[in-house]
Amino acid sequence: MSKKRRRRFSQASFGESVEVLMGETGTTYRALAQKTHLSAGYLNHIVHGNRPVPDNAVIASIAKALGVDTEFFREYRIRKVTDRLQSDGALTDRLYRRL
Repeated sequence: MSKKRRRRFSQASFGESVEVLMGETGTTYRALAQKTHLSAGYLNHIVHGNRPVPDNAVIASIAKALGVDTEFFREYRIRKVTDRLQSDGALTDRLYRRL
């Protein structure tokens, strides 16, 4: 039986991505809470979109617990791009001209 290959980057929302990874790895909210030192209730709220996407440190903790790189999550990648654009006006201008 071949193992399903996981995509390097998720295009889904953060909560949906976490839920899919939990399903693929058989991880419960309680187990993820223990690995990340977050509450199971908080994780449930994140998955169901009742709380905002957490900061990058929390994303990194969840990613590690679920066996993926932090950049797997779309919101993390968006933040990295935004940070870079905010720190580099010339890059922002070049990108804007291409749009």
